[in-house]
This record gives sequence, structure tokens and C-alpha cells, in this order.
Amino acid sequence: MPSPASRRSFLTTSAAWTAALWAAPRLRGDDRPKVTDPRATSGDVAVEPQWEEGLTVTVGPKDADLVGTSHKVLQAAVDYVAGLGGGTVQILPGEYHLRGSVRLRSGVRLLGSGSDSILTKNASQTVKLAADSDWYDQEITLVDAKGFEVGDSVCLKTKNPHTGGMNILKRTLVARSGNRFKLDKALRENFWQLGESTCSSLFPLVTGDEIERIAVENITLDGNRANNELLDGNYAGCVFLQDCRNVAFRKVTARNYHGDGLSWQICHDVVVEDCHSHDNSGLGLHPGSGSQRPVIRRNRLERNDIGIFFCWGVKYGLAEENQCTGNRVGISIGHRDTDNLIRRNTIAGSTAVGILFRPERGPGFCGHRNRLEENTVTDSGKDDGIAIDIQGGTESITLQQNQLKETRAPAQRIGIRLGPQTRDIRLEENQINGFSKDVQQLS
Repeated sequence: MPSPASRRSFLTTSAAWTAALWAAPRLRGDDRPKVTDPRATSGDVAVEPQWEEGLTVTVGPKDADLVGTSHKVLQAAVDYVAGLGGGTVQILPGEYHLRGSVRLRSGVRLLGSGSDSILTKNASQTVKLAADSDWYDQEITLVDAKGFEVGDSVCLKTKNPHTGGMNILKRTLVARSGNRFKLDKALRENFWQLGESTCSSLFPLVTGDEIERIAVENITLDGNRANNELLDGNYAGCVFLQDCRNVAFRKVTARNYHGDGLSWQICHDVVVEDCHSHDNSGLGLHPGSGSQRPVIRRNRLERNDIGIFFCWGVKYGLAEENQCTGNRVGISIGHRDTDNLIRRNTIAGSTAVGILFRPERGPGFCGHRNRLEENTVTDSGKDDGIAIDIQGGTESITLQQNQLKETRAPAQRIGIRLGPQTRDIRLEENQINGFSKDVQQLS
């Protein structure tokens, strides 16, 4: 056993060595030599040469690498490209009627032909379950299976027997005997008849989970809203992504979904540019819970419930030069949505509020430290409409050089309304015209 003196000597030497290590010069990222001659290196996706040609697989009604107009042929193309390390699935002009989601995979770009490539959803139907399925089961039995096929994407709903709330799962039908279907994954929830359990042909048109380096570009997605039941943006949309990163949406039209246009949940570094999301019953763009650093620019968001909805904990984002027209709310910010910059957007004809900071559950839950700069907000709400409504315990908000305009009669309309618990709201060089009150501070 070492003596106390030798132990003290060891500790002193060890501490000196550690201090010397940390005191030594360390190479910072900015000091590294620049990559001037990139090469393809196994496992390195950060640096790649600029190849003149990449892998592209075409899908279309005719004259394509893969011929067809179903979700199955689109999925086959995605899987083929992903299996070779990534590339482009080019969707040729045509109308593609989907019975199931197209599931993206890492490294895949889905490229359409603009308004000539239309992915649309078939009409939905809902039936009850004819037998109980427990949480460990991987099958369901339907009362009537007419209209359901192997390969279909479905949505299962049931009332939780303990809480009374709804449990919702998305699955795919992969095998069948009569009215009895095997699922692609186990239920992991109890779907009992006493919970009024149902199976519906509801799904996002394009989806992905836990993937990265993906793009959806130059394509039209139609949710066939008139013939489909509601499935909200926590589960679906024209596009729905969960736990993804490094995503790009460019020149995507997302329309007529009974739910959201584009929804992404816990997805980081998502870029949405030059898209058109319109006439959806839910949200035009839904940067979902926990999503970090979204960039949302030059999009048109029309006649949705909310144009841009910052969900929970969306931070360090940029929304600029978007046009939000005829939505109930133009832009909505709330639960811990902090440190975002919202600038040079045009928000017109909102039927309730132009820009809303939601009240949440108290100051600790509100959207603090956001900046609104050079936005134009015109004609919000009815006679008591509000251009910018900052509610709850929202703090440290800067409104700078915004133009708030009311071209109708002033009535009881308000330019900026500040809730009684709001703190440190800085108003700088804003132009407010045509309202009964430019700024109202509630007490």
C-alpha cells in the first residue's frame, strides 16, 4: 500500500500534468487548413467532391426507369437510391394516387416536375375493429375490410381506458387473411373494442423518421381534403417528418390536406424556401416541438388555419420574406419558442390576428427574446382585430420598423396589444396607421 507521502506526490504530479495539457495550444476549428482537393472518403458526408453527375432514378406513367403511379413504385425508387448511398428520385409528369406514404431515406432527394407532378391522396375510410388487440400484438381485425389492401398505410385510434384521451398510431398493412391484417410493427398500445378502436386510411403523403440529408423539391402534394378525415399535424400532413436533420423543402406546393401542409417534429436545420402551402385545414408550416434552427423564407402561406406555427421549443430560427395571406392567424409563437428572428414578412387579411404570442402556462413557458423586424401586417381580424397580440408572461421582445396598417374603418381595432404580464417589450420605429388604438397595454 503506498505511503501518504507517495500518494501526495502522485496527486501533485497528476495535477501538474493535467494543467500542462490544458495549457498547451489547442487547434481551433477556424485554424484548420481548408479542404482544397476533396475526395470521397468512407463515412465522410461533410466533405464531398462536386460530382458532375449523380445517381438519378426516374419514375413515371411511361418512359421511366420505374413505370407506375402508385406509392409502391415511388417507394421502390427511394429504396433503390438509398441502398446505393443516396441520389435523386425524379418524378416525371403525371398524377400519382397514393394508398400509402412515401417513406424517405437518408441521402435521398425527391424531385418532381412542378405542377405537372401531383401526388394525391385517395379518399379515406374508417372502420371499427372487430376484435381486441393487446399492446404486444402485431395484428388487427376489421369489422369490414372492404377497401383496405395489403401495402396500405393506416391510422389506428382508440380511447385510452385510463386517461380517456386518444391514442393514435400509424402503421402499414403487410399481410392478410380475410378481415385480419398483420402490421409492419407491433402496436405497443392496447386497442380494445371498449375504447371504440378504429382503423382509417389516413397518412402523410411523404414522411420520414430518424433520417438526414434529405430534400423534397419542385413537386405538388394534394391531400384531397374534401374526401378525407382530419389527422392533425402531430401525426401527418402533406409532408410529416419526425426526428430528422439537414432537410430542404424547395418549391413544394402542399395543398388541400385535412391537417397540415408541411410539418416537422424535433427536426433540426430544416430549410423551407419558395414553397406554397395553401387551403389546408391545419397549419401551413409547422416547425414542430424541439426543432432547432429552421430557416423559412420566401414562402406563400394562404388560407390555412395558421400560416406559420412555431410549436414548442423552436429556437434560433429565421422566418423572412414570407407572404401569409387569408389565414386565421398569420404567425403564431408560444411555448418556449425563444431567440427567433422574424423579419420582412407580409401578413395580410388574417381573420383573427396577424402575429400572435400565445399566453401559455406562465412566464416560464412563453416565447421570449424574439425579434420582429420590418414586417408588414395589414387588415387583421374583424372589428376588434389585432395586428400584433403579445399575451401571457412573454418577455424581451423587440418590435422594430414594422408597418401595421388598417385600411378599413378603425372600429375597435388595435395595432399592438400587450398583456398585463408582459415584460420588456421594446417598440422601436414602428409605423402604425388606421387603428382605434396604436398600442394598448392591458392592466
